[in-house]
Amino acid sequence: MRQILIAGVSGAIGAALARQLLDREPETTVIGLCRNPEPVRDRIPDRRLQLVRWNAESGNHGELSNSLAEVLGRNGELDTLIYAAGLLHDDQVFPEKRIEDFDAAVMARSFAVNCTGFGSLVRAAVPYLRHRRFKRIAAVSAKVGSIGDNRFGGWYAYRCSKAALNMLVRNLSVELPRRCPPVSCVAVHPGTTESPLSAPFQQSLAQLQVHTPRETARNLLAVIDGMDEQTNGRFYNWDGDELPW
Repeated sequence: MRQILIAGVSGAIGAALARQLLDREPETTVIGLCRNPEPVRDRIPDRRLQLVRWNAESGNHGELSNSLAEVLGRNGELDTLIYAAGLLHDDQVFPEKRIEDFDAAVMARSFAVNCTGFGSLVRAAVPYLRHRRFKRIAAVSAKVGSIGDNRFGGWYAYRCSKAALNMLVRNLSVELPRRCPPVSCVAVHPGTTESPLSAPFQQSLAQLQVHTPRETARNLLAVIDGMDEQTNGRFYNWDGDELPW
């Protein structure tokens, strides 16, 4: 039985990924990480979904290591790891339009969720990635995190934290093939998705191609399914095209 871990399973994209994986793969178990598991249990009442309480913002890899040990056991194995946790805005955070909006505390929170949480997750998951089957690790990034593609500026915390996430992916793509072969680690831009994350930007979204969470999950899984050792260390768009770092 394949075991797939999704961090951020309570979000629109994470939940859609879990549903599609459970629907299409009867022999798959999904381990879902999120701050509040109870609402997710009501939305996805599938016994093959094992929920673990985890706050990506905390950066506590020790607590997560203990939780994964309880779920997976000493000899457990993970086949796929998807990091779908992210922070663009909430009641205290909103994308900056100019440098006068820059706030160090907002930057720190954005880095904690969008980048540091992924590093903590992989650190805790390494013991379960040492088996000999091919492993897939995908971090849901954002095109606005591309340094080469940045032509509009703004969104300081989100852009910088996603750029840092991309560098973390590249670092891991160098280290993990030595420690956990065979493996591929990539960053993926999910495209613009109908979700609470994008809700405040409806006027801007009218000019973009917007996907439902189900469509986004299908697109992401197509990219993830196509991963092999040659895709390792790359940054992909939702349609499979490669993006500049």
